[in-house]
Amino acid sequence: MAKVKAVIFDMDGTVANTLTSIAGFGNAALEAHRLKTFPVDRYRTFVGNGADILMRRMLTAAKGTYTEEDVKALRKTYDALYESDPTKDVTPYPGIVELLQKMRENNVKAAVLSNKPDNMTCYIAEKLFTGLFDVVHGQREGVPKKPDPSAALLLCEELGVTPAECLYVGDSGVDMQTGQNAGLFTAGVTWGFRDEKELEENGADTLVHNAEELENLIL
Repeated sequence: MAKVKAVIFDMDGTVANTLTSIAGFGNAALEAHRLKTFPVDRYRTFVGNGADILMRRMLTAAKGTYTEEDVKALRKTYDALYESDPTKDVTPYPGIVELLQKMRENNVKAAVLSNKPDNMTCYIAEKLFTGLFDVVHGQREGVPKKPDPSAALLLCEELGVTPAECLYVGDSGVDMQTGQNAGLFTAGVTWGFRDEKELEENGADTLVHNAEELENLIL
């Protein structure tokens, strides 16, 4: 690929370990609706496609069949819980803060693109990575969710780079599809919520196993 001028990062499972947080709020919401709860690791297969899909996967696992009213009710409870403390049990992955600092020192722009609701994405990015991202976007009204390439291509425009100059970094098949659909060189991180097989099967151009390997790819 060309010299990297910008990097678009996924959030959950890529720059921030949010799995325990999501599982905690998810289980609290399920309990509030008198439904069964799940171990934290089970949420690895629930997340990745936005909050509505998260609710549907939780409901499918908890009760099998459900109605749209069930989805709306669970989402309302989940959102209220999540918004009360968005950074609860959330930590940056090792080396990510330092990597972002080095990128800034070397004039490589950084952005976040997540299927998490936009307000929560922006809040977590600012709290954990204050001043280190040039642009942060979560799921927004009127912008298709990943793996649709629209949001990634819009981010390239906002960052002032071409797709050929931008690296896409994520931890899931959805992320790899997003990068491929947008024509971006796509790096799959192996420390996130999904495994290497999923990343490779969904078109990862390369895999990275730690922040140092990612730094070598970027700088």
